[in-house]
Amino acid sequence: MEPAIKILIYIHAFFGGLGLITGIGSIMVKKGGKLHKRTGKLFSIGMIASSLISLPICWMPKHQNIFLFLIGLFTIYLVISGNRALTFKHKSKADRLDKIISGTMLFFSVLMISLGVYCQLNNIANGILFTFFGGFGFYMTVKDFIFYKNFSETNRNWLSKHIGKMIGALIASITAYIVAGLGIGNLIAWITPSILGTIYIIYWNRKIEPKKNVSTQIEQI
Repeated sequence: MEPAIKILIYIHAFFGGLGLITGIGSIMVKKGGKLHKRTGKLFSIGMIASSLISLPICWMPKHQNIFLFLIGLFTIYLVISGNRALTFKHKSKADRLDKIISGTMLFFSVLMISLGVYCQLNNIANGILFTFFGGFGFYMTVKDFIFYKNFSETNRNWLSKHIGKMIGALIASITAYIVAGLGIGNLIAWITPSILGTIYIIYWNRKIEPKKNVSTQIEQI
């Protein structure tokens, strides 16, 4: 059993490395260009494959880890949801699959928060991490449903959704490299990439925010 598990871990690491390299590459090249789209596709393939492989590993003997299992689901949600955000460029409302994806992650986010609270009350390790990432997932999925409800021709911030989710998945990849690859598993190593990534997301959201024209600004004054 253990040799088979090691093979799965190596495959998981390979696809994770592919996701990390292509993810960094996708944010360095021109957004919307051919190279960005190609690296983005490879990033999506790498992250989804790596996360899917990690799910059964987390339930195998001597490798049980409910936290990493939930983080794997969170990563899959980020990649799929980030790619589906692009479909809103050509449709007028969210479909059933969009809501199922967000609703499923909302459920697991509440589960993570609940486990986090339980762990912290009982002095069990990783309680704060359950709460931290569960809170992130809860925030993102609630924002999804608000987006679905208010989406219209004049409120088409699908690009912001795409950037936020894909950067979120890249954060997961970088965090995995630091924790698993470099063997640094303290609280700072887990949380710092998320904080820096959030700052980067805020930067891009402000950059793509439509500029108000002079007449509109005058009317508001």
